[in-house]
Amino acid sequence: MNGLILNACLTGMVPTKQNNPHLPVSPEEIVRDALAVVAAGASIVHVHARAADGTPTWDPGVYREIIGGIRAGAPEVVVCASTSGRLWNDRQKRAAVLMLEGASRPDMGSLTLGSLNFLRQASTNPPDDILYLLDTMNERGIKPEIEIFDLGMVDYLGLLVAEGRVRPPIYANILLGNRGTANATELNLSFLVSRLPAGCVWAACGLGKHQLPMNSLAVSMGGHVRVGLEDNLYVDPVSKQLATNVALVERVAAVGRGAGREPIPPAEARRMLGLE
Repeated sequence: MNGLILNACLTGMVPTKQNNPHLPVSPEEIVRDALAVVAAGASIVHVHARAADGTPTWDPGVYREIIGGIRAGAPEVVVCASTSGRLWNDRQKRAAVLMLEGASRPDMGSLTLGSLNFLRQASTNPPDDILYLLDTMNERGIKPEIEIFDLGMVDYLGLLVAEGRVRPPIYANILLGNRGTANATELNLSFLVSRLPAGCVWAACGLGKHQLPMNSLAVSMGGHVRVGLEDNLYVDPVSKQLATNVALVERVAAVGRGAGREPIPPAEARRMLGLE
C-alpha cells in the first residue's frame, strides 16, 4: 500500500464552542489548528469561515485572512475551502471564496454532488448550482473536492467525468453515517468505492461515533481519510471525552502507521492530486 493522505476538516458549519471549546472559530484559531495538524501529518486542510459572532459566513474577506495565514506558516499544504449551500443558496455567495487571488486562492473547493438531509436541516444542491460551482472551479484552476453521501452521487460523478467536467486526477471524499444518507457500514463503503470512476484518489470518513471505524476501514482498503472536529467532537463518544483536531489527526496517523502507511507530506499530496 502507498502512503496516507490525511484531510483535516477543522471547523465545519454546525459545531460551536458550546459543543466543544477546542473548536477553532476565529481566523487566528483556525490558522493555529491548521498549522498544528500539518505538523501532526495532515496534507490537506478543509476550512470553513466563521463571522465574529461565531456563526458560519461566506465572506471572502474572512477566508482571505484564514488562507493567507495558513500559507504563511505551511506554504505547501493543500487548502480546500468550503462552498457549502447548507445555510445559503445564493450561488454567488457560495462561489465567492473561489474568486480570491494570489496566496489567498484555495487549491480546492468542496463540491457535494446532490441535495441531502442532515439531522435537522437540508443541504440543497440543485444541478445548475453544482455545474456553476464546478465550471467556476475549472475556470479558476481550482480542483473540486468531491463529496459523496450516497450512491446516486457516485453515479453522477461518473457522468461528469464522461462529460469532461471533472478531470483526473479526481479527489473524492465518501462521508458515511449521516442520518439522512448512507449508513456507515463496511458494505456501503466497499460498494461506493467499487462504483468510483477509474483513477480516483478517494478518502472516507464517518460522522460522529463512526469516524474512527470508517477511517480505519479506509486505511485497510488502501484509501485515504478525512478527519476532524467538523465531523466528530469526541475522542470517545461513550465517555464524551472531547477531542481536538490535533488529537484526531494523531490518532488516525497512528492507525496508518500500524498498517505500514505513513502520512503523505503536502508536496507529495500535491503531486498525486495534480496540484504541483
